[in-house]
Amino acid sequence: MRLPRPVHNYLVRHAQVALNSLGRLYRTPFASLMTIAVLGIALALPSGLYLLTGNLQKLGAQWDGGANLSLFLHKSVSVSQAQALRKKLAQWPEIASVQLITPEQALAEFRELSGFGQALDLLDDNPLPAVLAIKPGAQYSTANAAAALTEKLRALPEVELAQLDLKWVKRFNAIVEIVQRAIWVMAALLGLAVLLIVGNTIRLEIQNRREEIEITKLIGATNRFIHRPFLYAGLWYGLFGALFGALLVELALLQLLDPVRRLAGLYRSSFSLDMLSAGELFYLLAGGAFLGLLGAWIAVGRHLSAIEPR
Repeated sequence: MRLPRPVHNYLVRHAQVALNSLGRLYRTPFASLMTIAVLGIALALPSGLYLLTGNLQKLGAQWDGGANLSLFLHKSVSVSQAQALRKKLAQWPEIASVQLITPEQALAEFRELSGFGQALDLLDDNPLPAVLAIKPGAQYSTANAAAALTEKLRALPEVELAQLDLKWVKRFNAIVEIVQRAIWVMAALLGLAVLLIVGNTIRLEIQNRREEIEITKLIGATNRFIHRPFLYAGLWYGLFGALFGALLVELALLQLLDPVRRLAGLYRSSFSLDMLSAGELFYLLAGGAFLGLLGAWIAVGRHLSAIEPR
């Protein structure tokens, strides 16, 4: 489908200005790279911390110590009844897995860990009940959902005691929430720094091209025409800065990848760090380009209006 001529000419002019702005960055490589590197570092810090927080949440979900429930059954419940209850609970959508610990297994584990083996031999019978170790699903591992699931399980006739350890979950969630808020504050401050850096860079470029701008205005150029190259320059700075920041984040995570994998292997875990996804990379690039464009727009609106041909 052929575009109307006015629209075609408009797009061609914008493409020419965009390429011309990119060429100006290329002709001053050292200054451009310095600005892009500073922007990349400013954008990499909150992005890297955001990824690390996401990995921490993933690690917390994989820990065996996650919101686990222990159901202590009545002594009168036989092993076969406990096994039937385990199969029944395994079908609940709130429950990810159920493990049955028979009284004999519990006694053997207690004998091994407590050191009271000889004293236990004096007992006439096994005082320990059967226990069901339950791991809630990912959607039911939060404090409120796990507490509601505990109350539901406590009402079962075979259950004598339902125990839920949520202290570490609450502490972990509180720490993650604090870190997330700190990341948002840091992202806001560094985003402001990006605006100031781009704005100052565009201001210097406006001052360096002052005579050119005056001559362009003398021959009748509109303000919109004069603004375009500076706006595109800010867009390129922000986009390349975000790309450099993404590269820094990926390199940092690659340095941590093998040590984290080895540490997880010591704990018999398959945990591995997540890298930047395609969606996260897109948002980082789009955010960097937007901040660059906004910083350039602020600088252009403030400084270009003060330049008038004499």
